[in-house]
Amino acid sequence: MTRAFSKKQTSLYASPKRIAEMGRRVTETLNAHPRVQWLESPFVQLYVHQNFISDADCDLLIEMIDSDSQPSSLYKGTEQAGYRTSYSCNVDPANPDIRRIDQSICTLLGLPQSHSEILQGQRYQPGQQFKDHHDFFHQGESYWQFEGPNGGQRTWTAMAYLNEPEKGGATAFPQLQYQVEPRRGMLLIWNNMSPDGTPNLSTLHAGTPVEQGTKYIITKWFRLNQWQKA
Repeated sequence: MTRAFSKKQTSLYASPKRIAEMGRRVTETLNAHPRVQWLESPFVQLYVHQNFISDADCDLLIEMIDSDSQPSSLYKGTEQAGYRTSYSCNVDPANPDIRRIDQSICTLLGLPQSHSEILQGQRYQPGQQFKDHHDFFHQGESYWQFEGPNGGQRTWTAMAYLNEPEKGGATAFPQLQYQVEPRRGMLLIWNNMSPDGTPNLSTLHAGTPVEQGTKYIITKWFRLNQWQKA
């Protein structure tokens, strides 16, 4: 049986007012950056920064992912066969290069590192994919009992492409009828929440199947509160 949070706890973990204020701050920071490009959409805040990850760092991260990745998982209670078939790993947060890369993403968005999760590396081989999903937490799911107190709602996502597979592997946003093709070193950023601080259903996205080659990415998720595993 899941535990019901009080009104005060619910506000603490997913306050629309605080989420909206965070969104405004990040938006101002990204809009002011000369190398960040806004992918114009009236429905979702999407940005890219070309060549954000250097070739040397891309190679380093790919090597780390290959050496430590395991089959990707889904939250308990949301598992579906064939839904997420990639391989994943949390890269070593104690590694000086990882700390540098991690901090550079936080600095770009203007968000504290303490409010972000560990960088996760992912590898997609031919046929592997991650079907349509949201990065924000659905508060009706059982995992919210843990994730609420563990840092609260996920707000922003930053995802970097480490290579370019020969074919396939785009990040698709089906409700926008739009997809982003992998480009080595490019950082894709989006706000999982609406301007009013509530979950934005239009951020539904998928890692489409790789058809030829292998796709490598790293993903960083930010929280409303300090992430308790930080």
